[in-house]
Amino acid sequence: MSQAPGTGREPVVTPVRVVIALCLVAPFVAMLWVGSYAKTDPVVIGIPFFYWYQMLWVVLSTALTMVAYKLWQRDQRARRASKGGAGR
Repeated sequence: MSQAPGTGREPVVTPVRVVIALCLVAPFVAMLWVGSYAKTDPVVIGIPFFYWYQMLWVVLSTALTMVAYKLWQRDQRARRASKGGAGR
């Protein structure tokens, strides 16, 4: 059975978790919104916008995923510490 409200349970949705979700959702939104980058101009070193925009998102997605992972680790350590558990 679920706990009654006000029993000291931490909220599931926190600002850190919202930031984590935004970091993970942003690349999907950017790539699925094809109309925003379905063009050839501006050209960078001879590469049309359509291609370099997608390659830029490969790097950005990696960085955002890394940020989300680090935030998740920090959030989990903080939750374990607040419960009094032994953390690594």
